[in-house]
Amino acid sequence: VITLLIYVCVIALVIYLVLWVLQTVIGVALPGKVIQILWVIFALIVLLLLVRLFLSGGRIKLVEMIVG
Repeated sequence: VITLLIYVCVIALVIYLVLWVLQTVIGVALPGKVIQILWVIFALIVLLLLVRLFLSGGRIKLVEMIVG
């Protein structure tokens, strides 16, 4: 569980940095709704991974969880 949460934090940081670079450094104006949709998709994927982790007894690797 801890490993999954660490991966989630790292992926969230990467998404945030990509959005920051696109908006601040490159100057691409992303609408607020697009950013909200990206974060909602990320949250739903994380929720799905956590449910799969808990339903499988916590003995599943992250790669197996993502790939299926």
